[in-house]
Amino acid sequence: MPAARESLLDAARTALARRPWSAVRMVDVAASAGVSRQTLYNEFGSKEGLARALVRREADGYLAGVDRALSGAGDPCERLAATAEWMMAAAHDNALVRAMLTGCWSERLPSPALTAVPSSSSAVPAQRRADGPLPSPGDLVGLVRDRAVAVLHAAGPAPPPDVAELARSCELAVRLALSCVAAPPARGGVADLLRAALPPRPTA
Repeated sequence: MPAARESLLDAARTALARRPWSAVRMVDVAASAGVSRQTLYNEFGSKEGLARALVRREADGYLAGVDRALSGAGDPCERLAATAEWMMAAAHDNALVRAMLTGCWSERLPSPALTAVPSSSSAVPAQRRADGPLPSPGDLVGLVRDRAVAVLHAAGPAPPPDVAELARSCELAVRLALSCVAAPPARGGVADLLRAALPPRPTA
């Protein structure tokens, strides 16, 4: 039941904004979503399953935002700058995204194991994705880099840019953005740092 699942995840995220994950009760999450506690357990299996699904959804939302930033207007450098700025904004606004990007999980947050876990019920399709491995910071770097390469290579001028060089620029952009998440620049922003760090574009 996708509607109930989304409502439960919304309720869990709202509860997490108000109190530490250790103090979030399954019965309260179910009540806030307007479903029974049994429905919650049927959907996620346990509080750990709920945490894994919540982290997975936040990761998906983060990657969807990356895709939107990469698909904007401008040359590859401007698109990478927009993506880096969005990454910083997402980490600033969302504690779960910040923890996923940095690997630093505070005591207030759930910290589910990144490795796959045995499914508590093979008969519950909704649980299977949450039971799979969750992305590590390194995985997210690779996912964003590969998405950037695919989008910018396809949208680049003819002849298309060298893939290896483009991959290096994309990874530089991602890692520079992550460094700014951990230690925000005192002046300017990540876009200014990125424009200075990326190799100049060849002129026609």
